[in-house]
Amino acid sequence: MIWRLTISEQVFLPYCIEKQPDERYIVLNREYKPVGFKDKEHIKYEEYPICVKLKGIGSATAAKLSYKGDSNTDTIYLYNDGCVPIQSAEHMKNYLKRLEILPKLKVD
Repeated sequence: MIWRLTISEQVFLPYCIEKQPDERYIVLNREYKPVGFKDKEHIKYEEYPICVKLKGIGSATAAKLSYKGDSNTDTIYLYNDGCVPIQSAEHMKNYLKRLEILPKLKVD
């Protein structure tokens, strides 16, 4: 079964955390827009105050955040089509467990 996120879920659920060239991170939704953005146009991230320097994102933290345990710190995916949070209570539980790590990271 293919799961389709509603517009609201596409906009407000963090999908990935992406490192920018200046080493700051941005939290993106499923549309690869900053969480909360619902715009189909290309967005230049540097034009908005949405990137932050996160302390503590090393390979171990990236692996805990990643839905598949990937230690890559460049793009960290919190879920994919195989574990969409709204698909099941178990997927949501696992997603929220990963998501709760984010506010514990220090912002520089």
